Amino acid sequence: MEKPLILTDVNFKKEVLESKEPVLVDFWASWCPPCKMVEPMLEELSRQYGEKIKITRMNVDQNPASASIYQITGVPTFIIFKFSEIVGRRTGAQSMEQIEEMIREAVG
Repeated sequence: MEKPLILTDVNFKKEVLESKEPVLVDFWASWCPPCKMVEPMLEELSRQYGEKIKITRMNVDQNPASASIYQITGVPTFIIFKFSEIVGRRTGAQSMEQIEEMIREAVG
């Protein structure tokens, strides 16, 4: 996978909760400058770790139901799901190394 998968309220259950592999979800918004800075990092991480973890993005303004369920109060928020359980969560701008650390902990 070269680009992160785009999630919606409709496909969230299938792509995240029913996934057999760990899933990193980037909850973001179009008006958020740090969210835009993270996008190329996620594309790179998707190329690097695409066989081990599914990298995804969800626009919180377009998908309020999922954002509400997971209590997204700030963007970007990164949540890693493994077998439908949350195994990692960070809010705010993250460096490539910080996101990579989350991924390594989840797939380790």
